[in-house]
Amino acid sequence: MPDNQHWVGTWTTAPAPAEGAAFSNQTLRMTARTSLGGDTLRVRLSNAYGSRKLTVGAARIALRGPGPGIVSSSDRKLTFGGADSATIAAGALLVSDPVALDLPPLADVAVSIYLPEELSPSFGITGRYARQTNYVSPPGDFTASVVMPVGQITGDWFFVSGVDVLASADTGGVVALGDSLTDANISTLDAHCRWPDQLSRRLQARPRGRPMGVMNQGLGGNRILHDIRGDSGLRRFDRDVLAQPGVTHVIIMLGTNDIRNRWAKPEEEVNADQMIAGLKQLALRAHSRGIKIFGATLTGFENETFLPGAWTPERERTRVAVNEWIREGGAFDAVVDFDQALRDPEHRARMLPIYDCDDHLHPSDLGYNKMGDAIDLSLFD
Repeated sequence: MPDNQHWVGTWTTAPAPAEGAAFSNQTLRMTARTSLGGDTLRVRLSNAYGSRKLTVGAARIALRGPGPGIVSSSDRKLTFGGADSATIAAGALLVSDPVALDLPPLADVAVSIYLPEELSPSFGITGRYARQTNYVSPPGDFTASVVMPVGQITGDWFFVSGVDVLASADTGGVVALGDSLTDANISTLDAHCRWPDQLSRRLQARPRGRPMGVMNQGLGGNRILHDIRGDSGLRRFDRDVLAQPGVTHVIIMLGTNDIRNRWAKPEEEVNADQMIAGLKQLALRAHSRGIKIFGATLTGFENETFLPGAWTPERERTRVAVNEWIREGGAFDAVVDFDQALRDPEHRARMLPIYDCDDHLHPSDLGYNKMGDAIDLSLFD
């Protein structure tokens, strides 16, 4: 690799345990909306939650065409140490060899992987919901098909965890570490309304400034302190932030699910001091690697219907106390005030209705984009 270039993540998804998925002798074709462009890229595959090794029979990447199709002239075979197939050890990551591909910024790529073995739910399939339309084939290896036959449609990503581009040495990368509000749950399918998507669009549109990749490591249900549907923020921080190629900045929006305590376990009921202690640890770990970390305030969720009864006046006081510390505590290099951007000024425990998807917890498409607009782009220069 030339001294004046390095790898930067242009797209990521946080590994988590998939729910109920199973495959046998099938091809997956999954779509990723990249942030940075480039002319050389590689793909990362994750078997983070597998109970045994995962065999990848073949893999390819191309610019996406309509539906399950690709732009045939852009189709590239992915190899692993020069081989067309590979195995991924249980719990491990596999990085492909570099391939030459003219990738525009904000482009959709299709990553196709063939899984020759039978993978039952007990295997421990790595994947999570995507707010994207992805495709699963009938039996067979269809990685090289221009239009892949479709056995079923899925709204999840499986096994693919990152796409990296070779970028100039001054290119940075920002990781968005969060929960379903960073994943953009309830947003319109295939509309790319996640706030990291909007941040990507704004960074690409500015006439000057440091080039930046955006890596979305949102994970629905995620908490700072306790595992749920995957690892806690404290547990996954090394893998999902510090280990990301080219990371220079991280925006962390975690804590809402700590407050909500979805499974109502008494031992997982937290207070503001415990959450603040966890956030302090994440800031310390980022700074130890020379990474700037920005704290994002938690948005209001009074009378949410997604989990009725999760909001209480006491939990609202916890949210307010954590937000006050994020703004004034000095642990972060800057503050991204999502709470201020979305809240109803007449009723600060709630989002404005136009920014609310109507469950009073998750923003609307407009609300998610408003969050992306609330980030000061000069923080990345």
